[in-house]
Amino acid sequence: MKVSLFIPCLVDQFFPSVGMNLFKILKKIGLSVNYPLEQTCCGQPAFNGGYHADACELAQRFLEIFGNSEYIVTPSGSCASMVKIFYPEILDHSTYKEPLQEITKNIFEFSDFLVNIIGVKDLGVTFPHRVTYHDACHLLRELQIHQAPRELIKNIQGIELVEMEESETCCGFGGMFSVKFPEISIAMAEDKSSAITKTGADYVIANDSSCLMQIGGYLSRHNIPIKPLHLADLLGENL
Repeated sequence: MKVSLFIPCLVDQFFPSVGMNLFKILKKIGLSVNYPLEQTCCGQPAFNGGYHADACELAQRFLEIFGNSEYIVTPSGSCASMVKIFYPEILDHSTYKEPLQEITKNIFEFSDFLVNIIGVKDLGVTFPHRVTYHDACHLLRELQIHQAPRELIKNIQGIELVEMEESETCCGFGGMFSVKFPEISIAMAEDKSSAITKTGADYVIANDSSCLMQIGGYLSRHNIPIKPLHLADLLGENL
């Protein structure tokens, strides 16, 4: 099985370990992994900001780069949903109908890919800590992925998963939202951090680096000793 790795902008620029650990995980389970060097942003920031022409240009580029991929795997529910859900909205010309069908069928957020496509739930990882899990908005609401990351966490030896109250509530990042409405964004981060703290967890796990940036920033600024950790890092660093 051949997999093309799509690494989002935030991962590339701020959380490179997430991409490297995802590569490590996919190789560990015996997959052939390709990383197209010419890949760029999926266009979500432009799309959310109302610059649909620029988003279309990036979407077309994405189709050109990943069009022949057997599977496309990404460590971001947000970017996966942009391609799978929103590309068909902005690329409605008949020219793109066939490549769009292939791309939207073949792109997966990595926990969904591991658990539901190739049936891998236990990577033989040990992590003797208490953790809680945050449901990222696009991963949950657009892609309907709730159980897959929890399956991977529960199969880690020594781990204790404690569900937080309202794990499905937004952390307040929302890309452009946090810039346009900083006061609301901070209040939402405060509520999320309070729920995390009540679990007594050592780590908060999520599958989107943007959420972890938002949550981790609030925890750090308020000297709350709970560490944000992407699921790919949790699994990859402890293989």
